[in-house]
Amino acid sequence: MKPSELNFSIIIPVYNRPQEIDELLESLTKQDFQDNFEVLIIEDGSTEKSESIIEKYKNQLDIKYFFKENSGAGASRNFGMEKASGNYFIILDSDVIVPKQYLSQVKKGLENNYTDAFGGPDAAHTSFTALQKAINYSMTSVLTTGGIRGKKQAVGKFQPRSFNLGLSQTAFSKTKGFSKMKNGEDIDLTFRLWGNDFETQLIEKAFVYHKRRSTIQQFFKQTFGFGTARPILNKKYPETAKITYWFPSIFIIGLDISIILAIFGYNQLLFFYGLYFLVIFIDSLFQNKNLYVAFLSMITSLTQFLGYGLGFLESMFFKKVR
Repeated sequence: MKPSELNFSIIIPVYNRPQEIDELLESLTKQDFQDNFEVLIIEDGSTEKSESIIEKYKNQLDIKYFFKENSGAGASRNFGMEKASGNYFIILDSDVIVPKQYLSQVKKGLENNYTDAFGGPDAAHTSFTALQKAINYSMTSVLTTGGIRGKKQAVGKFQPRSFNLGLSQTAFSKTKGFSKMKNGEDIDLTFRLWGNDFETQLIEKAFVYHKRRSTIQQFFKQTFGFGTARPILNKKYPETAKITYWFPSIFIIGLDISIILAIFGYNQLLFFYGLYFLVIFIDSLFQNKNLYVAFLSMITSLTQFLGYGLGFLESMFFKKVR
């Protein structure tokens, strides 16, 4: 496909989040993009519907609204791509806000290096709460995730994530889009894209502001889900399994051991854990320029390791036992 022939359709599944959709649609009205694009809102069986919000933007955006029975985000994205009239789909989560240059950067990235799929990074907006900024740090820092979610210098073959993902109509037709997996469905799609000889890329400047979960409990539940998905993906695609996927579980087990040893007077191992979290504090303080966000970053990083690590172990061993 020639870049000049690109016709974007933005697919946004939503479930009980009308306020988020309002903010996202408002940001789409402010794009500096000159070409036409359409927006498809897929209401996934919500009890708090967004229809009145969508009505506000009918005169500002080429927008279509669909209500369907609840089936999960992956199926809702597929539904939207089936209804779209464009030849290149941009999939966004409802809890993001796009900067005004977003679509222009997507087009520029595809003009410079066309691929049938792409992903973009996420960032914390200045208006986000301290906890949202801390969660964003934990999910994107090289110190916690290795930068796999959008740090170009830290990634090899890039795996797009569904909060900010692009997919050509050709690739969708070939792969049939997202699977029925509840967690890890975007990684599963990436592996099938590669298996069908489609290339992916990170468009570093096509970032979005991603609110993520608003409480520690919700963040734990989300990362636990990520952890449970990984052994399933490893079994489905054994050639993609890596020892690094064990690191969060090993981290948590090691922390437990270090606490037990400290009770008996052996503090050396716990000292190294304390040093690690001190480095996280300093790095987050440097990035966010806020002491409270830096403090919360230690808590959210521990929550992330705990959630992912326990989810991984649950999926790897305990489900097999049961």
